[in-house]
Amino acid sequence: MSPTTLLAIETSCDETAAAVAVDPGAELPAPEVRSSVVASQVEIHREWGGVVPELASRQHLRDLCGVVERALADARIGWADLDAIAVTQGPGLVGSLLVGVAFAKSLALALGRPLVAVNHLAGHIESLFLCQPDLPLPAVVLVVSGGHSSLYHLPDASTYHLVGRTRDDAAGEAFDKVAKLLGLAYPGGPVIDRLARAGDEQAMRFPVARMTHPARAPGAPTVRPPGFPLSPGRLDFCFSGLKTSVARHVQRHEAAHSRPLNKQELADVCASFQRAVVDALLDRTFEAARRFGAASVGIAGGVSANSRLRDVATAGGDERGLPVVFPTLHLSTDNAAMIAAAGLRQLRVGATASRELKALPTLPLDAGGAA
Repeated sequence: MSPTTLLAIETSCDETAAAVAVDPGAELPAPEVRSSVVASQVEIHREWGGVVPELASRQHLRDLCGVVERALADARIGWADLDAIAVTQGPGLVGSLLVGVAFAKSLALALGRPLVAVNHLAGHIESLFLCQPDLPLPAVVLVVSGGHSSLYHLPDASTYHLVGRTRDDAAGEAFDKVAKLLGLAYPGGPVIDRLARAGDEQAMRFPVARMTHPARAPGAPTVRPPGFPLSPGRLDFCFSGLKTSVARHVQRHEAAHSRPLNKQELADVCASFQRAVVDALLDRTFEAARRFGAASVGIAGGVSANSRLRDVATAGGDERGLPVVFPTLHLSTDNAAMIAAAGLRQLRVGATASRELKALPTLPLDAGGAA
């Protein structure tokens, strides 16, 4: 198999990204990332306290051509050197996705190159293989970000079975919303992580719901772990009650003391909230690893950059004799290198998209495959 050079485009939310990667054709799927360029919109959305979809899509239109040209220049290649184009089809914000999909379709048509549609969540999972190509399998992977909190069982590198998901907000959304009610800047995750280091994580015992009933929404997990009853919902997440608990604590404090939280009290709330989120995420993740007999645990997505999550997960893995793998910080947040890796994996099996490809904002990742 000869080397394949692929350009990947990622515009699922508020990061405009492009990357060039080369599949060397070896047995072990370890693409060489020649370039990875990301144009962040954080400063644009910070003023509004969160991502504004219309602003995001407009900024993608402004940035995408320049980002792609920079990715090609950094990789020291031209348009004619490309063998394929990959793009995030979903899930994500529909306006943002449309910009990337339209650009990739036009480029593939103009160059006469195959087009590959990539699921954004598959990209996050693939970021783990970029960092550790020989990730022990089977694995359980937690994809946790601003828009997603999902657990997957990977019997092999190309098969993803959904075994748990959030019933309401994703963990990253919970971080952002709690940060907003505490008067902190957007994005909330890094700010809470930083303030929590000076706080007492046992100062408040914020409750986190545990699901014991099946989800009624479409696409609920149905995989039965070997040797275990289905026990619907046991591996799902729920963070809405936790956010409410933090809000009521702040309200009670201000009513009792006639003042807002001081610096130490704010740090204690951040640390206690962060502990509750991390413990909930890892409780389900290690339970899934036990049920499925996983040889490793992977944690990917923007929230995987959280320092407490990394520390506690690594320690939990050591206690269980289970390797826990994280992507690098650059690969944790949205980027096109992970989309390139996922696209190259699909190209290996001939999975290409038609020119009628559509953006799918609720695109699922299950059904036993990478598509």
